[in-house]
Amino acid sequence: MVHVGNSLLAYLAFALAPSAPAAPEANRVLVVINQNSPDSVAVGSYYVKKRSIPTVNVVMVKTSSTPNIPLAEYYSTIQKPIQDNIAKNRNKIDFIVTTKGVPIRLDSDGGYSVDGYIASMEFKLAPIRPDLPKLSDSQQSEEFRRAANPYFNKRESFTHDKFGMYLVTRLDGYTVENAKRLVDLSLAAKKEKGPFFFDMAGNRSDGAYGQMNQMLKMASDALEFRDFDTILDESKDFVAPKSPVAGYASWGSNDAAYKREIYNQIKFKPGALCETFVSTSAFTFTSHQHWQSLIADLIDQGVTGVKGYVSEPYTFALARPQILFERYVTGYNLAESFYLASPVIKWKDLVIGDPLCRPYKQ
Repeated sequence: MVHVGNSLLAYLAFALAPSAPAAPEANRVLVVINQNSPDSVAVGSYYVKKRSIPTVNVVMVKTSSTPNIPLAEYYSTIQKPIQDNIAKNRNKIDFIVTTKGVPIRLDSDGGYSVDGYIASMEFKLAPIRPDLPKLSDSQQSEEFRRAANPYFNKRESFTHDKFGMYLVTRLDGYTVENAKRLVDLSLAAKKEKGPFFFDMAGNRSDGAYGQMNQMLKMASDALEFRDFDTILDESKDFVAPKSPVAGYASWGSNDAAYKREIYNQIKFKPGALCETFVSTSAFTFTSHQHWQSLIADLIDQGVTGVKGYVSEPYTFALARPQILFERYVTGYNLAESFYLASPVIKWKDLVIGDPLCRPYKQ
């Protein structure tokens, strides 16, 4: 048990008081708050109160508040307190929410995702090797097989008991207000017929890039089949939808026609999910300047859920949009939808949003 000062305990006793009776789903969520980060305390306590998360499901850790954290420190100050809580907790935990101020990456700027390590912490699994491009085809295939996501492309609700992992999402953004708004948007989310907007890139037609480009069309087709309103842009232009969208996917700054001023025009309806095929889209949540487009901009612009990557993930790790959006609109929650669409675990992935967001519940 991590010691917390009397002033912090007094604050939390007030801040964590639920604002509404707890729903059964709230018992399944564990919230990780870094007591060394005022941002983490503010965001975490806001989520706990809004979603009526039981106080026994709150883990107060005392760790670094920098983006990168050494692996040994991660194990002792983040993973161990989480595991200790789960071992003693009377509630069955399926979802874990990390908060702004908890490190996002292990060791270095090219490191693995902290959230990815938490998600797979019960598996005796070595992560995919960082020198992957230098390996033979057979060696690469073995890396993918070993790190395969057991929940990928299923059609069933998630439980830790069945799949052995946890679905980890994060409440983060440029500001505390951005991170809190993710909670508000989740609570305000409702069924929308669309539009869902998919922007194909003119310079991504070959090899693995071409396959991912075609998945944007497959996503559009899958939603049209279910009578949702979709817009598929097949031009070489980078285009922003003219009105707020219920879902969005594009190549972001990997589109040769990308312009940040257009990217910053994208607006979202409450409950909207997003994926961009961008290598380091979750590299930072503190700086507006980066050499690639950032999901932090989309959070600032009102998205409810989005997936990004803390360092180079390669195309095999990207969320498959034809699975992501189809599962979401057929009743899976935000966390389930992103993990159902993600082929590997313990890698570079980071999912933003309230896991319980489920506007299309059947």
